[in-house]
Amino acid sequence: MKHYTSSLIATLALALASPALSTPLSAPTAVLLSQQVPDAVDAPYPGGTMTLDIDATDTLRGVYRVTQTVPVAPGTQRLTLLFPQWLPGNHGPRGPLAELVDVTFTANGQLLRWKRDPVEVNAFHIDIPAGTKEVVARFIHTSPLQSSEGRITMTQEMLNLQWEKMSLYPAGHYVRQIRVKPSVTVPAGWTVAGALDGVKHEGDRWSWDETSYEILVDSPLFAGKHFAKWDLGQNVTLNVVADKPEQLAATPEQIDLHRNLVTEARLAFGANHFDRYEFLLALTDRMGGIGLEHHRSSENQLEPGAFTEWDKYDFDRNLLPHEFSHSWSGKFRRPARLWTPDYRQPMQGDMLWTYEGQDQFWGAVLAARSGLQAKDTVLGMLASWAGNFAEQPGRRWRSVEDTGSDPVFAARKPKPFSSLSRNEDYYTEGALTWLEIDQIIRQGTGGKKSIDDFAKLFFGMRDGDYGQIAFEADEIVTKLNQVYPYDWAKLIDQRINTPGQPAPVKGIELGGYKLVWKEEPNPYFKASMADSKSLNLTHSIGLVIDKDGKVTATQWDGPAFKAGVVSGTTILAVNGIGYSQDELKKAITAAKTGAPLELLTKRGDRFITYAIDYKGGLRWPWLERAAPGKAAAGLDLLLTPKRPLGRNAAKGK
Repeated sequence: MKHYTSSLIATLALALASPALSTPLSAPTAVLLSQQVPDAVDAPYPGGTMTLDIDATDTLRGVYRVTQTVPVAPGTQRLTLLFPQWLPGNHGPRGPLAELVDVTFTANGQLLRWKRDPVEVNAFHIDIPAGTKEVVARFIHTSPLQSSEGRITMTQEMLNLQWEKMSLYPAGHYVRQIRVKPSVTVPAGWTVAGALDGVKHEGDRWSWDETSYEILVDSPLFAGKHFAKWDLGQNVTLNVVADKPEQLAATPEQIDLHRNLVTEARLAFGANHFDRYEFLLALTDRMGGIGLEHHRSSENQLEPGAFTEWDKYDFDRNLLPHEFSHSWSGKFRRPARLWTPDYRQPMQGDMLWTYEGQDQFWGAVLAARSGLQAKDTVLGMLASWAGNFAEQPGRRWRSVEDTGSDPVFAARKPKPFSSLSRNEDYYTEGALTWLEIDQIIRQGTGGKKSIDDFAKLFFGMRDGDYGQIAFEADEIVTKLNQVYPYDWAKLIDQRINTPGQPAPVKGIELGGYKLVWKEEPNPYFKASMADSKSLNLTHSIGLVIDKDGKVTATQWDGPAFKAGVVSGTTILAVNGIGYSQDELKKAITAAKTGAPLELLTKRGDRFITYAIDYKGGLRWPWLERAAPGKAAAGLDLLLTPKRPLGRNAAKGK
């Protein structure tokens, strides 16, 4: 009783000490945001032409030292310079502002005060003394030195200079209205390649004619110690840098296949949208990987053995056809809200299924038509896409259109359960939608017309024009109806805008093939797994496992997921035997007849054995011909070259 009384007294004391419930809580008022950065207007920058000079010789430390001179109009009191954020082809705010360091601004030798905008942190506000004619900016762009820091752009043998990552531009103007004259100094003996006009070089300093800031950003450079180039015809050049000189040993037959690509693209699209085009290709495992489109060039990275181990890398040769097709799809014809007047205005990705999805489709088609990839490889690639979506749980809640926002908020980082969250599926599910469009046209016209007829209507105007023509979805519908009347708007709404749709295999089936499952991987799947030394069991137990036995992905609701296996887990043993890829595949096969399938794993400091309840055997997706007879089916016709095939024409394998 005494203890109870003491507790009661203490409780009453606390209650009396507490404020009354009616006392209002402290509640601040929001500070209103003020916009200090002017919106872009379509008027020339009044200050004049900027100069941009970059010293890219310090390959040991991986730094680019920049001197940029920005002239200012008389009477200017404040200059706002922007670091590009919304970068073309990235579909999101990717400007690496953290790599812009040691920034100073001077005028007439006097150090100027600057302040970063508190809201738009990529904006630098600089107070300008009276009578100032130009501001000189000096800063350093630091290339990542290891992949954990970002993409490596400079090595001892090569570099990839992207102007937007090491320059600033005046706020308030369309970037096409800002003029700039660029120059760069590279290590002694290196060769530089790019699409800028008026190239001159004295010693190791290279310079180009004055151009717009828009064209500058769209015209990156590759430079390297080991360099070779080939004329592909139609003012298209293949420029290659490599880690070692022997990696440049391309055969005439290999180069002919690249020439076929140029020919087949012109035949498909009906016009070229460049005055000249520069493939920039790095054969390296030292510089970071890239595949990025530009109007008159593209940045590409393939493995060092791309030429010397040609057959091994057939699965990987879709890159150049994909990026080349972007000169038409995405650069010349661009969705209206993906075109922006500067690199500050956000891009809207609701039509990335047309920008990237159609381009992904044409990349596969042109790879097959040119012979850069074997037809069986391309069929395997299509099967891999279709197989993924046939069993992807994320499709039940998220549309293809919505994945167009993924580059903005996901930034291509790894996800715990990507099969449920989805990734940038506008690429490949978009491509399968365009495949269905082609096959509907072929079937509806009795084979008289195809997607090529649409391509000529949509891309084939204004030969040589490398500006941009923006479009909305209704133009796609209108031009498709000119080729073949159909309810295209309904099809697009179902396939692109509506989640919970059936597997996107209709185009495959109309094309005379079907999606089937086999116990061996198709050629594309097999080669890509061999290259990464990984084991992709998504369609059986629902795991992807790296070369060290570490789980890198778990299929949501798959057998392994239900057992409790997640990414980051390392598999140590299979049914009591040390882990190997072959041992796991053997156990999955044996489980079909009732044998156990147990995985001893390590996650953190815990060792756990999981029993996997699965008896379906090994499964990988394939496309299998379903059309009767031996005549070419619709999908065969789509992948057939359009150029005349002479006796000695390069056809690929």
